[in-house]
Amino acid sequence: MTRTRSSRKAAPPAAPQPAAGEPLQLLTPSGEVTDPARLPDPETQRRLYRLMRRARHFDERAWVLYRTGRMGVFPPYGGMEASQVGTAAALTHDDWLFPTYRDTGAALTYGLPIPQTIAYWRTSPHGWAMPEHLKILPFYIPIATQYPHAVGAALAEARRGTPNVAMAFIGDGGSSEGDFHEALNFAGALNAPCVFILQNNGWAISVPTRAQTRAQDLSRRADGYGIPGVRVDGNDVLATYVVTREAVERARRGEGPTLIETVTYRVKPHTVADDPSRYRSANDTAGWDEKDPVRRLQAFLLAQGHLTEAEDAALIREVEAEFEAALAEADAYPEPTPAEIVDHVFAEPTPALRQQRAELLAEEGQ
Repeated sequence: MTRTRSSRKAAPPAAPQPAAGEPLQLLTPSGEVTDPARLPDPETQRRLYRLMRRARHFDERAWVLYRTGRMGVFPPYGGMEASQVGTAAALTHDDWLFPTYRDTGAALTYGLPIPQTIAYWRTSPHGWAMPEHLKILPFYIPIATQYPHAVGAALAEARRGTPNVAMAFIGDGGSSEGDFHEALNFAGALNAPCVFILQNNGWAISVPTRAQTRAQDLSRRADGYGIPGVRVDGNDVLATYVVTREAVERARRGEGPTLIETVTYRVKPHTVADDPSRYRSANDTAGWDEKDPVRRLQAFLLAQGHLTEAEDAALIREVEAEFEAALAEADAYPEPTPAEIVDHVFAEPTPALRQQRAELLAEEGQ
């Protein structure tokens, strides 16, 4: 039975969590639970842990592949796994995902196949077209353009009467772009079922957050557009998941958009070709290793008896084997032809694209 969405003319209700002060935490770095009643069930905790392990392994192997000439320039996200997994895990495949170039972990969590993800970061056409069964857009390289696009997709779902939502990612630097503000106003005015994820990882390339904006609580930017803003510890996957799930459910009920600021840190360089020592010191990154999201949840699960050492070791072997099988599949993709560069631009090629493709084929002697 198809669910219908309630009216979008009413003003959005109050935020599910006030946006003020310290980010919401459910699991502190020391393993203390701040609000047991809000914790997801143990099965969900284990699922989030597996997804973070899987995302981290991809990030680590991507470095190796790049250094051995088997991967193109890749934007690492190590240390941000909770921010990406905890948000994307709240979606279903009926929902939309609009990732930035740094959100490979979110895309993998959503369901983007590993072989295709490897191909994408190899700049191979085999990675350009997203799977037809997934409502995911290619990784956005321009800053903030994905936000208005997500609002459009969300409004399209609303007009069709579905309960589906759109989730879009952005960084702290991107939240100073015009498209960011236009999208929030657009979504708020039309009560779009959007969940906006603002990953505050401390840096806009080589510019620290404190230098690119005077704002200290970026979730408060939602106030100007009359929508809820939530601030959460982006290294706490349990809190991130719970807050995002509440925002997704709120959007499904027809109660409008939410902006979620996940406070995390980009411990890795901007890309694998970057040298962060040129613009930040050891003092800048001090203390973030102790807040590692993967180890935080691992220690909690082991302490609670929801995971054993043997199960953890088996999980890591499973993740490693999955990646190696995916890498072998990606390595087996046929070499792309020059004409393929125009094959994934539009669903129906324009006359100009047809002409360009014919010229490329002629140059190849086909």
